[in-house]
Amino acid sequence: MSDTTTLDSVSSPKDIRNFSDAQLIKLAGELRAETISAVAQTGGHLGAGLGVVELTVALHHVFNTPEDLIIWDVGHQSYPHKILTGRRDKMHTLRKADGVSGFCKRAESEYDVFGAGHSSTSISAALGMAVARDLAGKKNEVIAVIGDGAMSAGMAFEAMNNAGSLGTRLIVVLNDNDMSIARPVGAMSTYLARLISSSQYHTLRHIAKAVARKFPAPLMRLARRAEHFARDIAVGGTMFEQLGFYYVGPVDGHNLTHLLPVLRNIKNQEDSGPILLHVVTRKGHGYAPAEASDDKYHGVNSFDVSTGTQKKSAAAAPSYTKIFAESLISEAKQDEKIVAITAAMPSGTGLDLFEKEFPNRMFDVGIAEQHAVTFAAGLATQGYKPFCAIYSTFLQRGYDQVVHDVAIQNLPVRFAIDRAGLVGADGPTHAGAFDITYLASLPNFIVMAPSDEAELKHMVATAAAVNDAPSAVRYPRGEGVGVALPERGIPVEIGKGRIIRQEKGAKVALLSLGTRLAECMKAADALAQMGIMATIADARFAKPIDEELVRGLLAAHELVVTVEEGSIGGFGSQVATFATNNGLLHDKNKLLALFLPDEFIEQNTPQVMYDLAGLNAPQIVERILQAGIAADKPAKKSA
Repeated sequence: MSDTTTLDSVSSPKDIRNFSDAQLIKLAGELRAETISAVAQTGGHLGAGLGVVELTVALHHVFNTPEDLIIWDVGHQSYPHKILTGRRDKMHTLRKADGVSGFCKRAESEYDVFGAGHSSTSISAALGMAVARDLAGKKNEVIAVIGDGAMSAGMAFEAMNNAGSLGTRLIVVLNDNDMSIARPVGAMSTYLARLISSSQYHTLRHIAKAVARKFPAPLMRLARRAEHFARDIAVGGTMFEQLGFYYVGPVDGHNLTHLLPVLRNIKNQEDSGPILLHVVTRKGHGYAPAEASDDKYHGVNSFDVSTGTQKKSAAAAPSYTKIFAESLISEAKQDEKIVAITAAMPSGTGLDLFEKEFPNRMFDVGIAEQHAVTFAAGLATQGYKPFCAIYSTFLQRGYDQVVHDVAIQNLPVRFAIDRAGLVGADGPTHAGAFDITYLASLPNFIVMAPSDEAELKHMVATAAAVNDAPSAVRYPRGEGVGVALPERGIPVEIGKGRIIRQEKGAKVALLSLGTRLAECMKAADALAQMGIMATIADARFAKPIDEELVRGLLAAHELVVTVEEGSIGGFGSQVATFATNNGLLHDKNKLLALFLPDEFIEQNTPQVMYDLAGLNAPQIVERILQAGIAADKPAKKSA
């Protein structure tokens, strides 16, 4: 068992304010081991937290939290912060029902001053808090901690531009670990690299090398150290200073003897405007399996601490993400105009597989969903066929561009929307609840949702074939249902659903959109045991809806139930509007819409979350019985 004597003495950050530097170094080592131990039990985000252990200790030691406010961008790196701020004994509940959140959460602790599951919001929030402090005449510090990957988003620069123009006292810690979820791309990361490769630096380096050749070996080593010093002096933080920030750095974020004096100096500059501290760290630092991994153990299942081996159950079927990637690869082999775009999530969307096949046709634009959408629109104007693969909740960040740059211009951008529906341990920040509503409300859009992995293959082929309108296919996180897969997808007729099970004389029809179809079939089986027969239909399209199918179901059944993994205003609303406007509802039939409740469902297992949402088979049956449907034949007797 590892030594935790120093950590055992800490119940809140106040306990470490008087620690010596040596005690803080020991505390950091114990905190790192504790973080690894906690995540090994529960799974979660690991690499990001390991990269900021020393920074976390330093910030809570130097600043008077929670009066001084620390905003962690995204928050997946906040596990060490949670351990130090009174939640150590609850870390075994991390990302579980009623447990510690995987992100910062205001309702969880006074030390979590701002919650976010998406990146690049910290500087904006911090500036708002700093201005509020000034208006109230207070003197507390406000510190935003943001990674170099998150800094690639435009919102971060909008906030910095505003902060610089206001001159407000604000501290931004740029945690440059050169490794967001995937290696950061774009101008931001290039600039950070150029801090040590500028023309000024090269000039100094050339002179230093020429002179150093005249020196004996010991002096050459001294010259090299002088070169590094000259490099930092020469290039500084020019871009940040032009935005109005006083730049400090770069500083080794894992060396407390370097980091602590710098933070103390910054705190003592009470009358300064905005300050940017550039800290260099390594994601996964201090844990060999994480350091050796390509993604630095960004997100992990529970694992064996001694080996780093993750515990994974055998998959019954391939994931929807993998099926999407393989389907897109299949289409791209036949059509050289197909290109793929992701916003810093190549592995999460499966496009890392596409990139291996077509390295010149996959574009990772960084954490910049707005740019990703308009970049795809630009490609579409030139006859290319862009597939923009973005999580449902992340696409929300690019909605203005979806409307103006894609829909209004009717450009054939294809959106592959992963993580549709409820996602489990990541909770409401990552739940894809709203995409049906926010896309199906747009003119010109085609919105598809497969009921299984074979249907996903067909819908990828459909999207590839659509050249006169924008389209989207939404699919959930996790494994498929295990159906047989075609070698290649076959385009589906636009706006046409299908009957899955037709029961003669049935009073109920279940019209499902997406992967709730499996639960609808279970519900129909349960109803049959009660003597209530049900027809089952797969809508396939949220827009355009299959009007002929809807007419037929309403004409032949007493109750038609729409079922979807989305919010109010989605598929059920489309069907209801069509039925009402066309006089299809009368005394002898009813329409019932089942969708996600009008609330944010907290983290849990997907099964429990869908129970709470009322979208699993037992709840579907219960709602049908509540609608007053009586048995149309004697109930079946169980064997």
